[in-house]
Amino acid sequence: MKAIVSILLATVLVHGTAAFARSPSASPLIGSWTVDVSRLPVPPAARPKRVTITFGDAGGGKWTTQVDIVDAGGAKSHAVGTAPLDGTPVSVTGSGEADISAVTMPAPNVLVMQLGKGGIPGSTRIYTVAADSKSMIETAAYFGRDGKPIFRTNYFARAR
Repeated sequence: MKAIVSILLATVLVHGTAAFARSPSASPLIGSWTVDVSRLPVPPAARPKRVTITFGDAGGGKWTTQVDIVDAGGAKSHAVGTAPLDGTPVSVTGSGEADISAVTMPAPNVLVMQLGKGGIPGSTRIYTVAADSKSMIETAAYFGRDGKPIFRTNYFARAR
């Protein structure tokens, strides 16, 4: 049993190290993505006019995420965070939803992001780019006011 655990642990460490050694610049996530606001699970009058998320390789194993929103009333917001891909928490600026984030990239087309605000856990976001690199799905996992887990799926198209 100990031998099996040791082999599994060694395998995870080798593959985990290889994943972190990959350059994020090879990721199909890099670029700008716009959400399909018509598919957002909120009443049409409350939907934002536009949501754009831009991912980029910040160099040195770091990843930059920028979120630009034009809300239903026309107000604009710009949030940004730059984090290492090893899960180290970093500050997020300009977001009404988060002031801290941590990210990891288990595969070139997948980014996992954990958000929090005011020391309270927020949501986990999983971004997955389709094989054609033209569309992306965001799966958001969080807890509702009733304490029950909720999943929400958002659909994005490549903007550039």
